[in-house]
Amino acid sequence: MIKEIKTHPQVDSAVYVPSSKSITHRLLFISALALGTSTVRDVLYSEDTIYTMDALKKLGVEMWEEDDGLNIKGTNGRINPPQERTEVYVGNSGTTARFLCSFAALSKKEVLITGDERIKQRPMEELLKALMEGAVEVKFLEKEWYLPVIIKGPMVGGLFLFPKAPSSQFISSLLMVGPCLKYGMELVIKEPPYSKPYIRLTLEMMRRYGINYGATEDLRLFRIPPQPYRAMDITVEGDASSAAYFWAAAAVTAGKMSVVNVYPNSKQPDIGFLSVLEKMGCTWERDAVGLTLKGSHELIGVDVDMNDMPDQVPTLAVVALFANGKTIIRNISHLRGKESDRIQALINEISKIGGKIKEIENGLLIEGTGGKGLHGAEIETYNDHRIAMSFAVAGLRIEGIKIKGAECVKKSFPDFWEVWEKTCYAKA
Repeated sequence: MIKEIKTHPQVDSAVYVPSSKSITHRLLFISALALGTSTVRDVLYSEDTIYTMDALKKLGVEMWEEDDGLNIKGTNGRINPPQERTEVYVGNSGTTARFLCSFAALSKKEVLITGDERIKQRPMEELLKALMEGAVEVKFLEKEWYLPVIIKGPMVGGLFLFPKAPSSQFISSLLMVGPCLKYGMELVIKEPPYSKPYIRLTLEMMRRYGINYGATEDLRLFRIPPQPYRAMDITVEGDASSAAYFWAAAAVTAGKMSVVNVYPNSKQPDIGFLSVLEKMGCTWERDAVGLTLKGSHELIGVDVDMNDMPDQVPTLAVVALFANGKTIIRNISHLRGKESDRIQALINEISKIGGKIKEIENGLLIEGTGGKGLHGAEIETYNDHRIAMSFAVAGLRIEGIKIKGAECVKKSFPDFWEVWEKTCYAKA
């Protein structure tokens, strides 16, 4: 599917974004580990989260929709799949794959985890090594340290050592099963982990389900005693990652955009994108409509560390084209292991529309021209939802932007294109 983006001189609207994908994933797994039946409201039903739901069901977790919530009957950490070997397909959902590895390690039966060709290239080594050091059996079916793998527990806990963690999902995966282990968990990470706010988000969700834990401020040492998760009735908030594209639309058109269901005190890492846009000359506030960003006619380039917000690197790179001066995006080498190699994808596609971009050590440099000299092109998305949605922002200012493989947005925001058109082209 090819989607042509219409230009628009100035957006002025409000939007209700889908529920958070990051929170939905965490609540699905934690509810499945809890003692009792949890009700999760405003669940995000996207490609990735449906992979997670299907995986949990295959492993014997009961869940059903009722009224306005998804009920999940917890296992109290005792995972017992119905078959001696259960095969689970995760598509290209890195979150599902990584969280599932530790979850499967609680089972005495074999769990075969596989997915599409891209997921078979994405990093898994450090997590799988940690599981193996925890006496979990891991068998590689194709390439060593990559999916597909067969995992068989049960993991009993104790001390886990990580020399480094290229993805915060490795740490979150282990932390979530920690309370369910016979001896609890002590987790030590030698190097500072990537994307720390996502680890804090995991800890916050665990806390809401009644878990007590110890963690150092730098998130390199964790202690979790054995204890049950308590079932909850909990609501998923709006997705700050999805909201960012609409705030970016206001930024590049010097317009205004209110997001109704995302809040300034959110624990979601991508709420920080508002502060990045503020440094570029925008303003934002919590008003009667929602969290509102007002764009600027004079965006300026920024020098920013995006380690904590990897999903918004493509969004920032596109916004930077319409700023004046250099934008330097630092500390993002881990983006090569995302749904696509996002560093190379951005270099390819920004160059294609006439933008000036180059790779620097552990980052990117974009020469902003205030949008001058840019032109239309067919944008290759590499089946990466973040690339597709980011270049929709560019299309508001550049005639002739066409997004190839536009259906890839279903990974996190299934009705993105309908919401985009209804919102960005609305009459103020």
